[in-house]
Amino acid sequence: MKPTIKNLLCNEDGATALEYGLIAALIAAVIVAAVTALGIKVSDTFTFIDSKMPTPAP
Repeated sequence: MKPTIKNLLCNEDGATALEYGLIAALIAAVIVAAVTALGIKVSDTFTFIDSKMPTPAP
């Protein structure tokens, strides 16, 4: 019984999986922040371009 408990305590597979999960979550958060910031910039650019275009004649 003791070797089994010792193996469980020394097993680091779960910790490694947890670390990879945290890294993946951090990368996903950075991607979401970058896409959100870029989306706002693109929207502002199109709004600026639209304001400079003449309105079509009826």
